Parts: sequence; C-alpha cells; structure tokens
Amino acid sequence: MKLVSAREMREIDRRTIEEIGIPGVVLMENAGRAAADRLCRCFPSLHPGPVLVLAGKGNNGGDGYVIARYLLNRGWRVRTVVTAAAEAIGGDAGIHLQALRRSGAEVTFAADSKALTRALSGDRDAALIVDALLGTGLASEVRGLCAEAIDWINDASAPVMAVDIPSGIDASTGEILGRAVRADLTVTFALPKIGHAVHPGVAMSGLLETVDIGIPASLLRQAGADHVLVDADAAAELLPIRSSTGHKGTFGHLLVVAGSIGKTGAAAMTAEGGLRAGSGLVTVGCPAAVQDVLAVKLTEAMTAPLPGMEGALSLQGLGDIESLLEGKDALALGPGLGQTEEVRNLVRRLVGSCPVPLVLDADGLNSIAERPDVLLERVGAAAVLTPHPGEMARLTGRTVAEIESDRIGTARNFARQYQVVLLLKGARTVVALPDGRVRINGSGNPGLASGGMGDVLTGMIGAFLAQGLPPGDAAILGAYLHGRAADRLLERLGDAGMIASDLLAEIPATRRELAMMQGPGPCPNRST
Repeated sequence: MKLVSAREMREIDRRTIEEIGIPGVVLMENAGRAAADRLCRCFPSLHPGPVLVLAGKGNNGGDGYVIARYLLNRGWRVRTVVTAAAEAIGGDAGIHLQALRRSGAEVTFAADSKALTRALSGDRDAALIVDALLGTGLASEVRGLCAEAIDWINDASAPVMAVDIPSGIDASTGEILGRAVRADLTVTFALPKIGHAVHPGVAMSGLLETVDIGIPASLLRQAGADHVLVDADAAAELLPIRSSTGHKGTFGHLLVVAGSIGKTGAAAMTAEGGLRAGSGLVTVGCPAAVQDVLAVKLTEAMTAPLPGMEGALSLQGLGDIESLLEGKDALALGPGLGQTEEVRNLVRRLVGSCPVPLVLDADGLNSIAERPDVLLERVGAAAVLTPHPGEMARLTGRTVAEIESDRIGTARNFARQYQVVLLLKGARTVVALPDGRVRINGSGNPGLASGGMGDVLTGMIGAFLAQGLPPGDAAILGAYLHGRAADRLLERLGDAGMIASDLLAEIPATRRELAMMQGPGPCPNRST
C-alpha cells in the first residue's frame, strides 16, 4: 500500500486543483461527505448522537464543517465548536462554514481558553467526537487552544473519529508533536500517509479508512512509491519460484557463521530459520568447542568446526570460512558470536571480502559498530543489516531515543550512506533500500519480543538471499513472513509466551498461505 508524506499530498492536491481543474471547495465537499459516510457505517448504534465536531480554523476544520452538515441531514444531533473567531475562517473552509450555519446547525466559536472551556462544559455527554482540529500540514508542536482541545478529547469517554489524521501527529513521520488525539477511527483522503503506518502515529489512528475524494487515479498512480506499507499481497509477489523439478541444490545453500559457548541457541535458530524459509541446504560454521552441541541441536543442517579461542571464533578461522563459502549462495553472519577482539577482527575481514550476499546481525553488527566504514570496503556482494534499536544506536553513535524518534530517517540515511539494505527491527519494522526507498512491514505483534526471534529472521533473510532474491526483496519478504507467522500464532497462543521454536514451526504454513495468493500459475519475482 503506497504511503505519502504531507508534502507529496499537498502536491497531489495542487495538481488536482490547478491542472485538472477540480476546485478545492469541491474536494473538501467530497472529503467531508465520504468521512460522514464512514462515521455512519462504523458507529450505527450511536445514532442519533449527540455528536461533537471540534474544528480548527484551517482546511481540516473545513472538512469538519461538511461532516457536521451531512450528519445533520441524516438525523444526527450535531454541535460544532470552532477553536477560532468566526472572522478568522476564510477560503474553502469559510465557504463550508457559512453553508453549515445557513443549514441551521449549532456552531460555537471559542477564540480563547475561557471561551473554549465554556463551549465544552456541556459536552461531556457526547456520544461521539469528531476531531477536525489539525490536518496533515502540522509541522510544529501543538500549543494553545488546539492543545487544550486535544487534552479534552483524550479525557472524554466517547469514541473519536479523526479527520485525515489524528490532530498532533506528524503526517510524514508518525511523531507526536507535543500531544495528539487518540482516535478510534481515522478517515484519510485519497492515500494513507506515512504517519498512519509507523509508531506512534499508527497506535493513535485506530482503524484506518482511506476514501476517494475525486482526485484522478492518474495523479495517484504518478505519486512516488518511496514509502510502501507491505501487506500480504505485496509480500506474496516476492516469493521465489519453487520449480516442480527442483532439488535441494536448486533452492540455495546458506552458510551460517554463528555461535559460541553459551550461545549455541542463536546459531541453531538461525540455521532452522533458513531451512524453514526454503533454503535447500544449510551449513553452520561454528567454533570447534561447540560443534558437538550444535550437531545434536540440528538434525537437518550440517555443521563445520572452525578454529576458536576461549569458546569463540578466532581470526585464524578466516581461511576456513572462505573455503566454506565456496559453492555457497549466501552468508548469515553474527548471531551468538560473542564480542572478543578476535571475533570483531574476523567479522570485519569477512564483511570486506565476502563474495556472496550477506546478512549481518547481532554480534556481527556490534563487531563493526566502531568501524562501520568497513561496509564501504565490500568487494561488491550485497549486504543486509538487521539491527534492533540498541544495535542501531551503536552503529550510528546516537541514542536509542533518537533512533526511535525517527526510525525511517535513521534507516534511510544509513542505507544510503553505506549502500546496504537496512532492516530496523521493532514495531512496524522499517526496511530501507540503498536508493532511498523505504518499506514498512505491516505484520507482527508483541509476541515477537522473545529471545531467538531475531535469529530466526536472520536465517530467513539468508535463505531468501540463497534462493536468489535481491537483497531488498529478501529483507522485505523475510520481515513480512516472520511477522505474519507470529500473527497466526497470536490467534492460538496470545502475545505472551510465544517462543522462537513456535515461530519456526509456523513458517511453512505461513509461506503456503502467501503462495496461495499468487494464483495457480508461477509468479515471477518482482524487484521491490
């Protein structure tokens, strides 16, 4: 599902008005009517209200005036409170305000704090609230009357419908600008916005409905696809073809270099993730000290002992790993390696010299944190990095709070700078491509917050690389399939107590679910 920023939406609106010739006042009428339709459809039991429409002085308020008029015509009891003086409302919003007033609606203007308090004092019994205070153009922290109105809405017990985006949410980043409305339903216009799809904006939006307001489809198709929310349809398109005449050598051989004393589980989960995601063969290169343990843990994967030091890999094993890479199709590097100086040096050398597509995670990421420029020394093989926010903070020298406040920008900047695919884990995982495009994963739930889940994901991405997917597609498909498997488990297990081995067992059925969406014939891979 394509997502747009506030700037992109403004440009679409401008072209519709100036190039196509559809007046803004008509678009506002269409928007308000469609939003009123959704309100009636989603809250039929609340009819006839009363409904309180809280409107600002801009175009979002104008949408609110149209909503109020249509609700009034459909028999709802409606009251509109405007956080400005009547003379401050102009343009298209002013036209619709006059139409609302001439329709006999009750409209109260509150141009200061005392007036707003008086205006809202009798509305505690509202059955439904419409938030039409601030729209997608908000770019600074909410203050003044709108801040007071947002606090009042959030303190009220009535359900809330937000118009276009919950007031206080940055439409381009999902950031809360000081404070924001918690909506039960958000009706947005033409295309969903980035802020609807990432946290914290997604959590504040409730159920998201996108409605047609008359913008030509040709303009919507021309809108950039820099940001996409990945759903099941998009993920299904990326599934690699499984030839009916294939064999284990056809579907890729993944090498996993992972594990150390006390961390064999990470290596095992990565290997099993690779197998469950369809890799024909998986070999695990691990310290000789733990090879026996891994050989017992892994029935279907092969293991290869490597030179070690104090239970972890040593730099002496570089030549052995390079030999193991011969005939392999991808490398998954990092889970459970530990953080000795020998490991760090080994990882840096491997990152620079690896001749096959690479997915780097966990201790592999920590090993290059002080020297991320090693990524620029790669010999040309594609690389996917899969940090969680803590690892991302170490890679960038920023705080976790800074990372979380701008997940998309952080991932995009790093991917561009180092020409890698950067998968930033977390709620609504972000996959940033080297050319600046961003994909936001639409699957997953809190059940994934359990040890070993990230190792499974690393193995899955490695498997898709081994099966020949481009690195961006491998990361996008891996993230979606991983999250979707957890969503299927959520229905049976709930969001607590789900463990990585549960997820591993669910992956094949989840993959089959996606494959069924491709239809009866083979679906060619499409680069995302």
